Amino acid sequence: MPVEQLLGDLLGRDLTGTDAVLAAAVLLLAAFGVGFAKTAIGGLGTVAVALFAFVLPARESTAALLLVLLVGDVIAVTRYRKHVDWALIRGLLPGLLPGLLVGTGLLALLSDDVMQRGIGIIVLLLVGLQLWLRRRGAAPAEPRPWSWPARLGVGTAAGTTTMVANAGGPVMTLYLLGQGVPKHRFVGTNAWFFFGLNLCKVPFSIGLGLMEPRHLLLALVLAPAVGLGAWLGISVINRIRQQAFELAVLGAAALSAVALVLT
Repeated sequence: MPVEQLLGDLLGRDLTGTDAVLAAAVLLLAAFGVGFAKTAIGGLGTVAVALFAFVLPARESTAALLLVLLVGDVIAVTRYRKHVDWALIRGLLPGLLPGLLVGTGLLALLSDDVMQRGIGIIVLLLVGLQLWLRRRGAAPAEPRPWSWPARLGVGTAAGTTTMVANAGGPVMTLYLLGQGVPKHRFVGTNAWFFFGLNLCKVPFSIGLGLMEPRHLLLALVLAPAVGLGAWLGISVINRIRQQAFELAVLGAAALSAVALVLT
């Protein structure tokens, strides 16, 4: 079977040779970014959201990307299984179900065009939040407990944005940095939180009719790229200058989001 036909079957549309090469490159880059984001710096997660929405209809892209994210989650929780703060995760649980329900309702009501632009706007807003966080400077050395209304709001926001656009990472970033979490515990807590959350999202996506067997096959095909990105993330997390890299990632996410809004 020709490669373009195989990829076309996985994406549910006909592809010419040129279109197939472009789609494959975009998907591999997105999968690589997912692996890197899960094991190092999460900013690339927003780029993967935008890249998947370029290749697939916006609503469908959320389900397809979800399975790829779960591949990255499994790698991340295996690598950082000892670096997790369960108390911080438990504080968000009351807001997650309402957030998932709100996100599911939005997915059921909105069209593909609205979803595509909505994903772009969400990514831009989340990039803005991260830039605002950088402007404030480094997180305090000692954790500061948040009030329960604040934790409820973070949990609801994370559930909604991750259900609509798989873009809850920056919300979690604000929460963990606000708690003064050290780098490895930050990555480990983030990994376990989204592993559980993404598992919970699967039945919602199936119930909406967004997830099909071909999406599972696509995730399996992209798994080696996720693994390669994860390997690189693990290799460089203690060496790379985080500030410069995060600025580059935020810039790429912002450009991708602008393209989604304008197309």
